[in-house]
Amino acid sequence: METARTERWAKVVDQTKCIGCHACTTACKSENEVPLSVTRTFVKSVDAGRFPNARRSFQVTRCNQCDAAPCVTACPTSAMFRRPDGIVDFDKSACIGCKACIAACPYDAIFINPDDHAAEKCNFCAHRLDIGLEPACVVVCPTGALTVGDMDDPESEVGRIVAREPVQVRRAEKGTLPKLFYLGAGEVTLNPLAAENPGGDIFMWSDQGAGVGHHVPSGSPPSVQPASSSGPRLENGRRGNGRAPDRTPSGNASSAAAVISYDVPHRAPWDFRVSAYTFTKSLAAGAYLLPLLLGVFGMMGADGPETGWSNPLWLTWAPVTALAFLLVTAGFLIWDLDRPARFWLLMVRPQWRSWLVRGGFVITGFGILLTLHLALGLAGRREPTVWIAWLGAPLAVATAVYTAYLFAQAKARDLWQSPLLAPHLLVQAALAGSALALVLLSLADFPAEGAMLVGSKWAFQAAVVFHVALAFGEATTPHPTAHARLAARNMLRARYAGPYWTGMIATVAGLVAVTVTAGSGTASIMGACAALAGLLLYEHAYVQAGQSVPLA
Repeated sequence: METARTERWAKVVDQTKCIGCHACTTACKSENEVPLSVTRTFVKSVDAGRFPNARRSFQVTRCNQCDAAPCVTACPTSAMFRRPDGIVDFDKSACIGCKACIAACPYDAIFINPDDHAAEKCNFCAHRLDIGLEPACVVVCPTGALTVGDMDDPESEVGRIVAREPVQVRRAEKGTLPKLFYLGAGEVTLNPLAAENPGGDIFMWSDQGAGVGHHVPSGSPPSVQPASSSGPRLENGRRGNGRAPDRTPSGNASSAAAVISYDVPHRAPWDFRVSAYTFTKSLAAGAYLLPLLLGVFGMMGADGPETGWSNPLWLTWAPVTALAFLLVTAGFLIWDLDRPARFWLLMVRPQWRSWLVRGGFVITGFGILLTLHLALGLAGRREPTVWIAWLGAPLAVATAVYTAYLFAQAKARDLWQSPLLAPHLLVQAALAGSALALVLLSLADFPAEGAMLVGSKWAFQAAVVFHVALAFGEATTPHPTAHARLAARNMLRARYAGPYWTGMIATVAGLVAVTVTAGSGTASIMGACAALAGLLLYEHAYVQAGQSVPLA
């Protein structure tokens, strides 16, 4: 018995036919009721060369309908899903507005609808395909530059072009297996860093700077080497035909110069709330791990009813402090959702490949354990809290480091694809926990305070040294991609250099202040607080710089 074959829809964009009329954008907005300020599809234009050897190139940009779609993997509630026919579609009723899909997409193709606050993108007009009609953009294109069809059918136009023509895809190195193919496109449009952004972000008949919150400038900044890989290198870092470059007043080479002339606004998905969440999460994990380490190494006292594991720092202060910062962390996570009232969907319809889901359950489990620990501590039950630590320690470590795997699912953000990120987050938790302990021990009277101060001071010094070393290592070692290099530049020398270097200086100053004191007193408190402030500034610079590179 022969079974019915399922289509695998794909689209071909013939850039040699595109005239930049924006009919596809307009038709898409009309068909799908896309509000102003956002687009499911748009046409970018780039001006390359200098008069009289100049040209304008267009690129139709939209969802790439990936066979290995990272947005589907990252979505915590399966609001983004892949249909049997290969179309990556979305279910607004399941969306919580976490923006994980936006961070995961290497093509900047997903946005939050400002009317209903749900994630949205091009879905090939699936409702039209299901009844035998072509997508609205294909119908209205005046030059026939857009073609949709079954790429597995050799008799279809799309199947023929993909099989026989030299088509290209965007960011093939990401392994997403996109099904949006470009015919006759060039590096200058396919690569979002191959062209410079215009001065002041002023485009042909628009601007991006004013009124666009959390703005990501289009293109590469002047004097930054783009990621083109062919042709001899020109003096300004571009590659061209080998002729001596003419110089413009700004110093750019002429023969290979390319400037974006029109683009839509781009926004980074995660703002200061995500930076703050990574910081408070480090405080929660560290506040539990540091007293646990002191107890393991016998630095909370060994004799007497109020020492050892009976020390109030372990029985009550550790779970209270960790639980308080864990609640603040949950608050930041919910606050960051564009649909915060739907946060409960994370638990009732989890998509287990998403590290947002896994992290949510880790935090929930850690919170339940901390509550149990606190109840036993208030009842003076020392022995059960020691046994709880066998589960509490791995949960605290998981709370500290799971964000590394969440960020790794953001395939679009090359700066975050670092194998050092997980251990660095654990070091940050140790720094936060030891700094908190120094403040608590300086303000309150605990048994075996002297030994605990010594242990906390040692842990703080070691954590600061490792944090600074890992921070510089992540930022200054050679990066394998132009995206990661530009993000590191933005963190070290451009947009986020202020918070980064201020944070580093504050952290080192805190180390000096704690080192030159006996471990307690005003100077120690100020040093610990300076290091915590420095850690928060570093987190902000790292999280935001990772999102500061254009993707389309």
